[in-house]
Amino acid sequence: MERIQITDDMTFSRIVYGMWRVGDDDDTSPAHIQAKIDACLEQGITTIDQADIYGGYTAEALLGACLKQAPHLRDQIEIVTKCDIVAPVGRYRDARVKYYDTSADHIRRSVDTSLSEMATDRIDLLLIHRPDPLMDHHETGAALDEAVASGKVRAVGVSNFRPWDFSLLQSAMETPLASNQIEISLTAHEALVNGDLAFLQEHEIAPMAWSPLGGGALFDETSAATVDLRATLSRIAAEHGTDPAALATAWLLAHPAGILPVMGTNSLDRIARLADAMSLKIDRQTWFELYTAALGREVA
Repeated sequence: MERIQITDDMTFSRIVYGMWRVGDDDDTSPAHIQAKIDACLEQGITTIDQADIYGGYTAEALLGACLKQAPHLRDQIEIVTKCDIVAPVGRYRDARVKYYDTSADHIRRSVDTSLSEMATDRIDLLLIHRPDPLMDHHETGAALDEAVASGKVRAVGVSNFRPWDFSLLQSAMETPLASNQIEISLTAHEALVNGDLAFLQEHEIAPMAWSPLGGGALFDETSAATVDLRATLSRIAAEHGTDPAALATAWLLAHPAGILPVMGTNSLDRIARLADAMSLKIDRQTWFELYTAALGREVA
């Protein structure tokens, strides 16, 4: 499995396993979650993506229960998690409205809570989950610097930030922001041309891609919007002796920005095949054939 440099002293596996839906599985036992992590490790997938809000603020604890029963796994994986979304569910059920909180106090409490929930002494990468229109970049930046200096967090970054949001926060920090996790897929390809990926490439920052398969939309046979794209994916996948999911992932991997797709599935069979995309190489014309199908028109 290819490794991507995140900081001077830390690399991530090129494919990341996302635990967004881990709480939706029929089996959320520590043993079953360990089976998922083991299936990842067998392929060299070592990076696990979490967020405090996943599963209504339950997903981190599910991972923590697994790590308590199998503590040897902790040193084999890198844990990414996120904070700043406050939704009126779970521990925040008394909130009057869903909102973002990038205050220093909230970040400190979120870090401590995530460490406790996940039964670990460190977070490998902490991301600010969503841009906060009330963010005081000096306060937020200082809190992130403090989290790294404390040893509780190895690196920090952001998610869903536009280049100007990223630059604003970075301007008030000593610690380099290590990543931006944004939506990129064949059904959400705006980042290719709106400056989001170009900014990260310019600054040699590793982009992470959430919903790299379009949240399942690529394979929704009831969707008229993706019928031509699905047909193109299926045809090219068959020509390459692979499946459409691996091809859609390989399309992202082919981009020179070094995108890290965050693959979220509860199926052990599909988890076991996540690395198939790594061996699939597509040429420039095939890449543009898929892009053309995604755009629904020829490029200008």
